[in-house]
Amino acid sequence: MNYKIVTEASVDMPEKFAKENDITILPIEVNFNGELYPEGLPNDEFYAKMKETGIIPKTSQPNQYKFETALTPYCNKEDWFVLTIVISSKLAGTIAQAKNAVEALNMKNVYICDSEMTTFAEGALIMEIVKFIKENNPTPEEAIKELERLKKHIRLVAVINDLKYLRQGGRISGTAAALGTVLGVKPIVTLEDGKVSNTAKKRGEQANLYMVECVKNRDRNYPLYFGYSAVKENIVKFVEKYHEQLDVNPNNVEYNGISCVVGTHVGPGVYGMVYFVK
Repeated sequence: MNYKIVTEASVDMPEKFAKENDITILPIEVNFNGELYPEGLPNDEFYAKMKETGIIPKTSQPNQYKFETALTPYCNKEDWFVLTIVISSKLAGTIAQAKNAVEALNMKNVYICDSEMTTFAEGALIMEIVKFIKENNPTPEEAIKELERLKKHIRLVAVINDLKYLRQGGRISGTAAALGTVLGVKPIVTLEDGKVSNTAKKRGEQANLYMVECVKNRDRNYPLYFGYSAVKENIVKFVEKYHEQLDVNPNNVEYNGISCVVGTHVGPGVYGMVYFVK
């Protein structure tokens, strides 16, 4: 059985991995107050434009037509099965567009997965199911079962560096943002039940120590995945300082940039990890 992965640009993963495994990533439009970028923007340009303009842009989910275009070449081919893996349905309505496309095509050889994740957590999920498929040559039923199993075990933990983007996006009050900035308090967020959750608030180095504690009981059959928005130095310094506790070789770590979809809401300076639990 041949497998095709279709996803969308809320996902963050190494470009090389996506190309080598022929993963289709549908673009997401970015809107800076009417200035449209239908294919999105490269990370560096996106964060530079946010800083330069002071605008918090909006993003638009891929529409039904884009999913139909991606799925049509594989529609009901006996030797192909398509895994369509999308951003958490509690963060965006993308899954409805995918379902509409499948219904319009009357496509049977496809499974639509609500990842309940986004950014490099969604990327880690896709990378691990690709590895599973390569190593096990599963039936579609076995691949779906493993994908759903992985979903239950994946975790994300990240430090929000600059509170003004959460404030401007209406996720915290101006007073809370100002107080947090003065006190050096950094929210630590996770993805729980498909939604962003503020799991802790820590000052200074305590934020890093909290993240290290989170991954102590991780399943070491799976790697740690590291991500950052715009300021790579934040995650590099974290890994270099705590690599022994994390049980990783800092020279072999690959860092995933957080692109415009999530970057719109959290701004630059975020850094964190994705891991799997037993």
